[in-house]
Amino acid sequence: MATQKKIEKTALTITRWIGSPASLVVHTILFAASFVAVDVGLIEWSAMLLFVTTLVSLEAIYLSIFIQMSINYTTQELEDVGEDIDEIQKDIDELQEDVEDITEDFEEMTEEEKTDALRKLEQKMALGSIQADLRRLMADIERLKSSPSTGPAKSDK
Repeated sequence: MATQKKIEKTALTITRWIGSPASLVVHTILFAASFVAVDVGLIEWSAMLLFVTTLVSLEAIYLSIFIQMSINYTTQELEDVGEDIDEIQKDIDELQEDVEDITEDFEEMTEEEKTDALRKLEQKMALGSIQADLRRLMADIERLKSSPSTGPAKSDK
């Protein structure tokens, strides 16, 4: 497993380097040097073409392997990200359900609080009405006590 990771890392590094401006410069210099070597007589034309063709063919084979490995690695990474997104979406859905439950509970609690407040208001109004009735009664009693037509109260004395 560790060896596979090293190979994947190497393949990614090579693929990145091949796609860089530095790689373009190095390849251009090597091709130019091949033609210069023929011009100065260091190597024959047919030998240089055979060498460059063989080298470019081998490079193309390895590059295609490295690129495919990079694609496979990237595909696996994308699948992992997709799975993570699915898990996050499930978590979001669960959180949304929790929020909806909490909202319902809050709305119910608010209705209960409204009902309690209405009940308390009705009780206060009833108590106020009872107090007003009691005050009127007390006032009537006081008025009756102080009025001259209260015979039994005066006769008791």
